[in-house]
Amino acid sequence: MAVRDLHPLSGTEASVRHDADVLIIGGGPAGTWAAVGAAASGARVVLADKGYCGTSGATAPSGTGVWHVPRDAAAREKAKASRLEMGGFLAEHAWMDRVLEQTWNNIETLTEWGYPFPQDEHGQLRQTSLQGPDYMRLMRKAAKQAGARILDHSPVLELLVDEHGAVCGAVGINRQTGATWVARAGAVVLATGGCAFLSRALGCNVLTGDGYLLGAEAGAELSGMEFSNAYGLGPAFASVTKSLFYNWATFYDRDGRRIEGAGSSRGRGVIARTLATQPVYACLDRADGAIRAWMRTAQPNFFVPFDRQGIDPFTQHFPVTLRLEGTVRGTGGLHVVGDDCATTVAGLYAAGDAATRELICGAFTGGGSHNAAWAMSSGFWAGAGAARFAREARAFGHRNVHRAGVAGLDGDPSASWDADAVIRAVQAEVFPTERNWTRSGPLLEDSLGRLDALWARVRRGRPAGTGTQWVRAREAAAMLATSRWMYRSALQRTETRGMHRRAEHAAVDPAQHHRLVSGGLDDVWVRAQPVSTPATPGAYAGKVAA
Repeated sequence: MAVRDLHPLSGTEASVRHDADVLIIGGGPAGTWAAVGAAASGARVVLADKGYCGTSGATAPSGTGVWHVPRDAAAREKAKASRLEMGGFLAEHAWMDRVLEQTWNNIETLTEWGYPFPQDEHGQLRQTSLQGPDYMRLMRKAAKQAGARILDHSPVLELLVDEHGAVCGAVGINRQTGATWVARAGAVVLATGGCAFLSRALGCNVLTGDGYLLGAEAGAELSGMEFSNAYGLGPAFASVTKSLFYNWATFYDRDGRRIEGAGSSRGRGVIARTLATQPVYACLDRADGAIRAWMRTAQPNFFVPFDRQGIDPFTQHFPVTLRLEGTVRGTGGLHVVGDDCATTVAGLYAAGDAATRELICGAFTGGGSHNAAWAMSSGFWAGAGAARFAREARAFGHRNVHRAGVAGLDGDPSASWDADAVIRAVQAEVFPTERNWTRSGPLLEDSLGRLDALWARVRRGRPAGTGTQWVRAREAAAMLATSRWMYRSALQRTETRGMHRRAEHAAVDPAQHHRLVSGGLDDVWVRAQPVSTPATPGAYAGKVAA
């Protein structure tokens, strides 16, 4: 395998080399399950994490529910029916069935590995939720025991492709030493998580859409990027956006008056509109003693910021805010075209929040439970699929390798740009709820005008800084690219469906019962694709935006 110009910007070769059958990029649940799946198929695995595998990402610092439904036909049909309607009938039965079964199997595997599931009063294990620290500590151990080599603090800067366009490795940098590295691999799994645009939501500091950009630069497509406007509800003074407990909250204005219609599961739009003009306060005053005790054990880190501030959230009013969580709680991501989570590019697979979750969630957020089930299922399938591809790729023999990265790595030094300034400019377009919670054609066009101009500048110029500052430049480029895919898709979906809300198109349009696949870098394109699961007769009757 001939590799040229591997060291970004400098033209020199990378200082550290790794060889593997499967390279996994990202070390959260999807990445570690991919490592287990690939190793179980006999592959040599290298896993590269932007942070420390086991502690970085959205799952590691918090608890999460799991879409874990017993092997009972009626129970599973009920679980699917609820999700189908909430997701605007864009989910697919076959994928939901597969995820439910694989999740069941993986939870059994976690039990065998010794995950400490609690017991109910009848001695039965409660397996519908996971504590992030325990879960990810176990998954790191499982990946290592399976034989995976883990590269911590080693973000990937760009993918490598061969002369046929197949992905065959990546180039990265170690954030602690500054040494660049290259991994040669038969196949690659992108498990980099979603994009929360550095909104300071808990665990999302590494989730900047890197995998979307890496994939798109190699020619991969995305899907469901309009379903990207998930906002997490949490204290204004903290990053914790776990919102389950707000089902027991009452919301108040600055004068202590109850805000009618405000709520977490339903009524979050009322909170968004109120926040545009004044502060909003919450109090978990609808929780009784038993519920309060359960909350403390279910998600103990939820209470850490309150305890530090000396606030009793059950009796005192505290300010809340909405933090954009984008595709982390949304459903958009890389387009999956095979049961093994293959993308449209040979040798490239996607898992977890890096991949679209429309297949099981449709147009509505997967929250914690469905996304958690998808991460462990898609990760396992992607790892196994990548291992199969790698075995076949050995027959390719010598492969001439080229760098795939195009944005935030090189350019005209006389047109340099600052990564932090680009990030702030992107945030200014995607953070405001008046632009992104409920969208409108004129505001989408307005934002896209600035975002497209910013992209042209990023593509033309060279980012300021060297070494590990390249990571920040790539994060900026990834967030910018993500914002353009999501707003172009949102502009084309002229209806309200699931989490995508259009002010001038407040109802569901049955004629738009399709997916929106997108892609492109300089010229973003969007096209419609049929959905295999038909909507039931009368499904759209009376469906109007809340």
